[in-house]
Amino acid sequence: MDMSGGRERLVVIGGDAAGMSAASQARRLRGPDELEITAFERGRFSSYSACGIPYWVGGDVAERDELIARSPEEHRARGIDLRMGTEVTRIDVAGKRVRARDLASGAESWTPYDKLVIGTGARPIRPDMPGADAPGVHGVQTLDDGQALLDTLARTRGRRAVVVGAGYIGVEMAEAMINRGYEVTVVNRGSEPMSTLDPDMGRLVHAAMEGLGITMVNDAEVTKVLTGPDGGVRAVATEDGEYPADVVILGIGVRPETSLAQAAGLPVGAHGGLLTDLAMRVRGHEDIWAAGDCVEVLNLVSGQEQYVPLGTHANKHGQVVGTNVGGGYATFPGVVGTAVSKVCDLEIARTGLREKDALRVGLRFETVTIESTSRAGYYPGASGMTVKMLAERRTGRLLGVQIVGREGAGKRVDIAAVALTANMTVEQMTALDLGYAPPFSPVWDPVLVAARKAVAKVNSR
Repeated sequence: MDMSGGRERLVVIGGDAAGMSAASQARRLRGPDELEITAFERGRFSSYSACGIPYWVGGDVAERDELIARSPEEHRARGIDLRMGTEVTRIDVAGKRVRARDLASGAESWTPYDKLVIGTGARPIRPDMPGADAPGVHGVQTLDDGQALLDTLARTRGRRAVVVGAGYIGVEMAEAMINRGYEVTVVNRGSEPMSTLDPDMGRLVHAAMEGLGITMVNDAEVTKVLTGPDGGVRAVATEDGEYPADVVILGIGVRPETSLAQAAGLPVGAHGGLLTDLAMRVRGHEDIWAAGDCVEVLNLVSGQEQYVPLGTHANKHGQVVGTNVGGGYATFPGVVGTAVSKVCDLEIARTGLREKDALRVGLRFETVTIESTSRAGYYPGASGMTVKMLAERRTGRLLGVQIVGREGAGKRVDIAAVALTANMTVEQMTALDLGYAPPFSPVWDPVLVAARKAVAKVNSR
């Protein structure tokens, strides 16, 4: 083993949730006299909440620094040599070293490692079309991206925003721009917003967005960004029309940032993410780990690899990797696909499989949809919610749940997430001893109402 002054050398690529969680956990387990840690981050910020960017842009979070969990200085004080504004340009697997470039000076150098952690994250999908790189077109993946968007908004006179895409980021950014007083148009390639839901549930989100004054353009694809005499954005064009814009926000989604890893010959899956074992070690490589938005994970319901870029997973991956790098033992078994979001007071949640997911992996299933309330119907503040549930035909195994409703709806999906993880049937779910009092729930929680209905449907086949 290549040692430096008796110390093992850990190199981390990426200074956000996954990479720095791994570095911090490894440091907790092994002191500076045992483990030398060097981390590279090409941006200006470390350990921040990318999930919070829409709420900062929209004004719910007042200051950028509120999204930063730990600054570079705090990491360095704990014995982690975190080098900001430094991009790793090559991984030499055979030589066990990485080449990095200081973005300010252009200086390049090699850094050797005994163990390597790749936490390169994801990059926003930028459509390959004229004008996609024009001033005023913004992705919102990093804190630097969020700051660049706010800088554009500060110097833009017009108040028209077009959001391209209606997934989580698109929907959240549409709300953020409404909160800032913009006229907002969302151009969506799908038939309904939130393609992580089935279309019948997506329609509920569509109605809520239009209720906020957002113009929804579904079944449409942006073909070009039109620019004015100054080179800045003036509109987006689809096959059917043009939509004026002073700023364009890309909410199409993200791809794993694995170009560096792929150039080094590391294995990637069908979705472009790095493939790891249960310990988050890159398959076929004893001393390389990967974590966060650059990896694929096992979906425990479908049994297939999936790409799910979420901060919750990134932090868990980092803990697992840091434990293993630090000499302990931990695994990441997989996910069930839980996510929650909101459009103003409308809460949107899902876990498990959609109908098309179940069909794709060959599962036969029944679906039920119920209407219920967040509290006892007679208790003040009770609001409606819609719960959709998928159960496997014959076995009754829970396959997925989607919930759309007002306050108290979204986090109910966690009941289903636990049931999916435990491989429960809908019949077993009906016996769950959930908390009840009129301010919190009807006597039968909405998720259990759906489970009862699913039991009846499964048993009637």
